[in-house]
Amino acid sequence: MNIIVCVKQVPDTSEVRIDPVTNNLVRDGVKSIVNPFDTYAIEEGVRLKEKFGGKVIVLTMGPPQAEAVLREAVSLGCDEAVLVSDRGFAGSDTLATSYTLSKAVEKIKDYDVIICGKQAIDGDTAQVGPGMAATLDISQITYVRKIEEIKDGYITAERATEEGYEVVQTKLPCLITVVKEINNPRIPSLKGKMKAKNVAIQVWKAADIGAEENRIGLKGSPTWVLSIFTPPPKSKGKIFEGDPQKAVDQLVDALKGIIH
Repeated sequence: MNIIVCVKQVPDTSEVRIDPVTNNLVRDGVKSIVNPFDTYAIEEGVRLKEKFGGKVIVLTMGPPQAEAVLREAVSLGCDEAVLVSDRGFAGSDTLATSYTLSKAVEKIKDYDVIICGKQAIDGDTAQVGPGMAATLDISQITYVRKIEEIKDGYITAERATEEGYEVVQTKLPCLITVVKEINNPRIPSLKGKMKAKNVAIQVWKAADIGAEENRIGLKGSPTWVLSIFTPPPKSKGKIFEGDPQKAVDQLVDALKGIIH
């Protein structure tokens, strides 16, 4: 079984800064980490490899320094690493990002399952995984909390919902996004660290994956940030005291004033 795990390098949430001119995240000089939800995707990919054989390819899109998250993934058990990096990808929204990663997957070709974390902590959109599945025209199961079975070309998984969970079965190849309940990520071994240090990272540019210029970066992004601002502080609430009936009447009068 061949597994592709998609990860993202994100700024440490305690150090997020916004460029006041471009309204984009400032990444230069900011500590970066593997998107926490992606660590569960890495672990699940490695577990599937250990159970069924095959290999795990870890994939990310980003600047050259994103190579660090790929090496971390290799230290945790992934076999190969691909960095999709090109100046033309700058400013990509979730649609352009989904397209770019999908083109990289098409170049990889041989895969059974694509695993993503449910969302990235810097955007919280949860759109890239499903967007990739739509672009690749494959099945998807989101918010997977447990893979029950992979057999005869099908995967059966428990999908978390607000009310509990539902069991979903779909044909391979497919894409799943996982939640943190699915496993407990391991820590890298010494052998893993040594492998990560020496692994050759494949770096693909837009031309290498056959990406269309009008579908990547700002040109391929129909959404953009117009402005960023800090919401004004909330005003103190008003407390009505005294006789309950009078307090209710005062509250009703106050609400009428707000409505009108």
